[in-house]
Amino acid sequence: MAYYVTKETLRDKNSEWKRILKLYNTHQLKLDVRSSALLVIDMQKFFLNPESLTFTEGGLAIVENIRDLIQTYRQHSLPVIYTCHVHKSAQMDGGIMSWWWKGICLEGTEESKVFEEIKPLPQEKIVFKNRYSAFYNTDLETVLRCLGVKDLVITGIMTNLCCESTARDAYFRDYRVFFLLDATGSVNEDLHVASLKNIAFGFGYVTDTSDILAAVNKIKAEKVKKESVLR
Repeated sequence: MAYYVTKETLRDKNSEWKRILKLYNTHQLKLDVRSSALLVIDMQKFFLNPESLTFTEGGLAIVENIRDLIQTYRQHSLPVIYTCHVHKSAQMDGGIMSWWWKGICLEGTEESKVFEEIKPLPQEKIVFKNRYSAFYNTDLETVLRCLGVKDLVITGIMTNLCCESTARDAYFRDYRVFFLLDATGSVNEDLHVASLKNIAFGFGYVTDTSDILAAVNKIKAEKVKKESVLR
């Protein structure tokens, strides 16, 4: 099976998607690193297992980029927040989603856990949700307000469902959205790119992993330079 993107082709796809988005990506933002949080959306085994009914092929390609972002945010003691899409049962909280989709991710199962390579640390926040948006009926906004977050860096899956829905809701709440084209993934390229266009046009700045890493690491370089001057 040929995936629309793999970790080997991601760099080329990144360049291609940037060209496509140039017309729409007119609101370029500079990340306020110290007031930012990294959001890792639904990178669960349920969606990343090729045997799953809801396998998201673009998710496997972005694992390494998300891992690098997580490690960098942790190194700088910046917040990393995860979401997990889970249901107690189709009858209890499935709603329309219980028949809209063929599979349902049940709370507490092995497949509901975050992919091992990028799993959260014990002290890191996990937002459990049962609808696309990470803001819907959760405490995410309260957590972000308490942390003083103004800029939200969005990664994960699916680009066009949970990631886009969360980005829209973040925008409605006046967060500045940084949406990563090479750290979000979907089930096919059409849906991925269409969602990137929507976000760039109306809800956030579509950028990539290297830009965010550079912004975060610049803070460390400035700190080291300042400390050397003081000595």
